[in-house]
Amino acid sequence: MTYSELNHWIKRQIPIPKRLQTVCFGLILFLMMSTRKHSLKAASQFSGLHISQFSRFLLNHRNLAIASLSQLSRKQSKVLAKRMRFLANNKLPWKIAIIIDSTLQTRFSRHSDNVKRFNHGAGFVIGHQWTNIVLMINDQVIPLPPIAFHSKRYCRSNKIQYETENVLVCKYLRELNLEEYIGSHDPKRVVVLADSGYDTKDIEKTIALKKWHYIIALKKKRTVKTLKLYDNTTKSKGWLQVAILFKKYRCLKWSTVRVPVNSTRKKRMEFRVRQITGYLRNVGKTQLICSEFKKRPQGRKKYLACNDFKAAPRQILMGYRLRWAIEIFHKHIKMFLGFEDVATKWFAAVESHVHWVYCAYILMNLCPIRGVDKNGSIAQKQEVISHIVRLRKKSRVRQLLTRFNGVDVYKSELQQALAVA
Repeated sequence: MTYSELNHWIKRQIPIPKRLQTVCFGLILFLMMSTRKHSLKAASQFSGLHISQFSRFLLNHRNLAIASLSQLSRKQSKVLAKRMRFLANNKLPWKIAIIIDSTLQTRFSRHSDNVKRFNHGAGFVIGHQWTNIVLMINDQVIPLPPIAFHSKRYCRSNKIQYETENVLVCKYLRELNLEEYIGSHDPKRVVVLADSGYDTKDIEKTIALKKWHYIIALKKKRTVKTLKLYDNTTKSKGWLQVAILFKKYRCLKWSTVRVPVNSTRKKRMEFRVRQITGYLRNVGKTQLICSEFKKRPQGRKKYLACNDFKAAPRQILMGYRLRWAIEIFHKHIKMFLGFEDVATKWFAAVESHVHWVYCAYILMNLCPIRGVDKNGSIAQKQEVISHIVRLRKKSRVRQLLTRFNGVDVYKSELQQALAVA
């Protein structure tokens, strides 16, 4: 693939107005390259355009970035849905996974728009929070338009109603129409994966109303009931914290589960699992799973809830481990695509930058690069694209010489260049 072929292929994927194509495709192509930092200054040096053109493009065309990401995610989903198979190499009863997780975009100044101080476990982080919702089809990750978290100060200044992250996630799931992405499908083949940060009755009820299944990690203090207690007690009594429930019912036997590591067939991880059918408070009937590493039985226990009663404990555990794909997605966009390399002040420009980064991620998965496997790493694809870009002057000369009367045209260009020098 030559540079001109790559440029024309990108133009066919995203419908952009002609007056914005030079800036837009220059930015996208730069994000797809391997470089130390994907800043606007480096993008201007790469494309030969002034840095102010990129700044104005990001600030004034936020809706174009959102629409482009939505169009690209639908396109990739439809391509994968044509040969859709069951997850984890046909080992799970679901075909589509919707994974929810949030990530922080670090900023070094508190004077930027919509910047907030977040507690990130290891310490406080200043920046923006993005809640990412991705689809997993045929073990490939497809990012959907993310949910931006707005601080109370930003909402007051822009006259926006403040809403918590969980409320925004519920609204997003209610409005998400999977038929636009994969066509007609059986909702029972859809599973939603999330960690304990999204263990709320509203999210779980929203998923159940869509007739999807969920596998969600429970908080230790989440109250549950066994079937026997639910039938023999009033609605307000008999509820136990899920950690206390599994301690109290020691008669539940441990069973050993072997789970493949990184979808390989040779390596396996061993877990101990206990399972019981019960009720989540204010949600309904569900499977409750307690799991831990077999090598470290006294280590940290993980409590899971799943409303698919046909799924075995091993399948539930394997399904929850698919959630790690979104963590890898976060790693890729931060390490290779410049997710945090944004220095604009206004949050509208930051939103545009994030959506174009996700567009670059999808394009790298769709791009038919010769010499690189479709399932190859993102670093390999970036190296090949960087090599194609470095040879763009040679490819242009070759293309020019193959035209009718191309030799004379190239001679005149050389004479003009020598005259200027």
